[in-house]
Amino acid sequence: MPGPLPQQQHQRERDTKRRQADAVTVQDDGLLRGPELSGGPWSDDTVAWFTGWRRAPQAALFESTDWARLVLMAPLVEAYYRKPGAAALSEIRLNEERLGALYGDRLRARIYVERPSTDGPDATITPLHAVSRADAKARLRGDT
Repeated sequence: MPGPLPQQQHQRERDTKRRQADAVTVQDDGLLRGPELSGGPWSDDTVAWFTGWRRAPQAALFESTDWARLVLMAPLVEAYYRKPGAAALSEIRLNEERLGALYGDRLRARIYVERPSTDGPDATITPLHAVSRADAKARLRGDT
């Protein structure tokens, strides 16, 4: 295990500034990047997996070697979808980790994703149902 996830903010402002200076921010714009998956009859699951990577925000940072790795992984992903196994899943997970698949992987690589704002005039606010403390305790006891 690589250890605990790095924190974005630190107690000392100079530490925060130093760490954020090395960070990269990418936009979650939904653009389709990189090459198309070619070279064989692929299942819908494998095509969806590859398309997910093509739409991932961190794909904006990918070089030709990153795309080559994903193309090389496609047969392994295809084999995993046909017959799941721990060894294939482990190899897929390891490669995806290095490409920043999960939130923790991106934190370690200091890649931050900026999402489009939903605070505009078209934003919908859904009020939460207010529950009293007594109602919450009754639900926990199973009295409902």
